Amino acid sequence: MTAIGTATGRQLPVVVTSPVAVWFEDGWTVTKRNLVKIKRSPDMLVFAVLQPIMFVLLFSQVYGGAIQVRGTDYTQFLMAGIFAQTVVFGATFSGSAMAQDLKEGLIDRFRTLPMSASAVLVGRTNSDLVLNGISMVIMMATGLAVGWRVQSAPHEFLAGVGLLLLFSYAFSWVMALLGMSVKTPEVINNASFMILFPLTFISNAFVPSETMPLVLRVFAEWNPVSSLVQAARGLFGNVGTAPVPDVWTMQHPVLTVLVGIAVMLAVFVPWAVNKYTRISAK
Repeated sequence: MTAIGTATGRQLPVVVTSPVAVWFEDGWTVTKRNLVKIKRSPDMLVFAVLQPIMFVLLFSQVYGGAIQVRGTDYTQFLMAGIFAQTVVFGATFSGSAMAQDLKEGLIDRFRTLPMSASAVLVGRTNSDLVLNGISMVIMMATGLAVGWRVQSAPHEFLAGVGLLLLFSYAFSWVMALLGMSVKTPEVINNASFMILFPLTFISNAFVPSETMPLVLRVFAEWNPVSSLVQAARGLFGNVGTAPVPDVWTMQHPVLTVLVGIAVMLAVFVPWAVNKYTRISAK
């Protein structure tokens, strides 16, 4: 804090804010703006959780009797896959929102404000993290209703939830970059599904990878979503006696996911910020 003089000779304090504090304040302001938007449009949250609920009911109640998993009940096997699918699909909101903001010219209005260039992206990904957290609570309540149970210690359960949300946050930066790379918001859905469907369905989320043909099995075993699912199953105590593929990513799923998160953040955060800076400078 410094002081400046006035005409009467009095000294008035002037608060000097650090750049880091300004960056946090800008990011928090944009985060609040996005959360208020969700509050005013609750249908966003409704549709965000309806699809995973439908998958839970479809696979557990319709297909569950026909799908057998060695060493565990299918509902226990399924839920970690549903959780992973929910947070990965929830990350697409960053991409669609950025594409929509670009179309509506909101980025041009942000450019006129004295704010950090990355604040818009930080606020966008932060609000998606909150939305994914709410979705996770609803998904877990749905899982409990159909017979899913946590078989691990409380700290392992919390670690599993944290790992899922951290992965979703890192993946939000990937989708934010994709949203700024497409020309229209209408394209983002098709572009994101081309990425998300192979990642989620060619994985161990819904069926064991050992049942797949060789090429698909190899893809599934090295798929980061499979590692996320396997890590969540282990931390929630839902593995049972089911065999685990003798592949490094499946034998060390938590470490694999943490490495993947670090790589996504290291690559896509600066890439997305640079992309946003170039777009807002036009």
